[in-house]
Amino acid sequence: MIATILRQAPADRRTRVTAWRQLSDILAQRGNQLAEDDIRRSLHALAVLRPHVPEAVRRDCARALARHGRFAPLVAFYANDVPAVSAAMLRDVRLSETDWLALLPATNAMARSVLAGRRDLPDGVGRALAALGAASVALPQPAAVVEAEAMPSSTTDETVGAAPSQISELVRRIDKYQSRRGQPASARKARRSFQFETGPDGVIHWVDGVTRGAVIGLSIAHAAFGGEPGADAAAAGAFRQRAEIVSARMWLEGMADEAGEWRFSALPWFDPATGQFRGYRGTARRPQPNEMPYGRPQEEDPGDSIRQLIHELRSPLNAISGFAQIISGQMFGPVSQSYRAMAETIVADAASVQSIIDDLETAARRGHAVADQASDEIVDVGAIVKQVEADLGALLAEQRIEMTLARVGAGPFLGRAHDADVRRMIGRLLTALVDICEPGGILVGQLVTESPHDDMLQLRIVRPAAIRFATATDLLDPGFSPEGEAPGAAVLSLGFSLRLVDSLARAAGGRLDIGHNALTLHLPSVTSKPEAERELQQGE
Repeated sequence: MIATILRQAPADRRTRVTAWRQLSDILAQRGNQLAEDDIRRSLHALAVLRPHVPEAVRRDCARALARHGRFAPLVAFYANDVPAVSAAMLRDVRLSETDWLALLPATNAMARSVLAGRRDLPDGVGRALAALGAASVALPQPAAVVEAEAMPSSTTDETVGAAPSQISELVRRIDKYQSRRGQPASARKARRSFQFETGPDGVIHWVDGVTRGAVIGLSIAHAAFGGEPGADAAAAGAFRQRAEIVSARMWLEGMADEAGEWRFSALPWFDPATGQFRGYRGTARRPQPNEMPYGRPQEEDPGDSIRQLIHELRSPLNAISGFAQIISGQMFGPVSQSYRAMAETIVADAASVQSIIDDLETAARRGHAVADQASDEIVDVGAIVKQVEADLGALLAEQRIEMTLARVGAGPFLGRAHDADVRRMIGRLLTALVDICEPGGILVGQLVTESPHDDMLQLRIVRPAAIRFATATDLLDPGFSPEGEAPGAAVLSLGFSLRLVDSLARAAGGRLDIGHNALTLHLPSVTSKPEAERELQQGE
């Protein structure tokens, strides 16, 4: 295996990253069993590859290898990388006391500062660090840097020097919001009141006590209808008369402790010098139990936050796509070919994002009602797989990828789920995996119906080389994208695609399993276990 990897000269960034991961994993697991010449050549190859492998990839490899690596030369190699990579390896790796003592002279001051902070090292290692003296240990890193480096890989972006991806940040905010909604009220800081001030037009321009984004920009001069955020008609009527507002209603959107109904009172204020009307100043509070219908608030919909996010995404997306279509169609006059080509690319990307948003909306609409009602719709999963294969024909030809999906079992491959959801799941899964396959590679899978006792159809896809060593946590991280993805994968990251497939599968009563060798999509079969057992009894 080592010889095979070393014989191949990495030609591009993706093959270099793949070679780095393969060599590191082999040395970590079997380094003590390899010949000395193979070890020397492997470490030399890693040293040559290191300048061409992004720091984020090296850091994630170090973090993964630290959990099971016991090969001291490889630990020493990673320990002499940049501080972020070195710390990721040295914070958790376990070595024998003999290996630690042999390793210390080969480490730099920053690496030894990480080891000095550990309390689980053998006593002999602690004494050796003390004997080296304070001058051999670097100053402690700022807390913010340490926290950033200690952050799990699921909350970091794979791009060197870039901020966390927007998709990852949005999904992380949704997860945080949903987790807060699941906490008891006593675990959150309940916001019971706030103060605000409006301008002469009735638009709130200052607030204290709640998040600015939840209130700034709302108007008390016009009544809000249809569940939109804003004030009621009583406040709007008092505003027109420049009269005092008493216990009017206001509805807000935002976090759980801000969203919902409020009651506010406000007084108009005037310029002392000119007498000119300047706006309203007031306070808002949560309504008392006896002020709410039947004494209790309306039940919350767990999909509200995602639907709100979808609404916020659609408007700018439609605007961007519309302007791009205007440029592409030269509706306002002649446009150069380069700008038209750019506009056409934007339109295509916007269509892809629109498809993603549609999938999110489907998951938000059906995801919370999974356990209550199963779908009665019967779909031919085998036919859908065949159709997706045909739809991907052009992409497969462009990337020079061969896809082979065998059928295992007597069939027919009938599932119990919504047809549109099954098409989304299978299409997203296969497209995402094709995007990360190497040109000229093969994507192998099976559509399986097991024994009559199994109530699940299974679509198994062997892991492509780019994600062969990725953990399940990484693969389901919405910001995860392996190095070397095809251009078509830029709109939707692999991690986001797999997370979406898993969400839709669970909404249908199935799941997406991340195995060591394959990804398996489980979908409910038409023949349930009780029915299968009855058939077996009748046969006997």
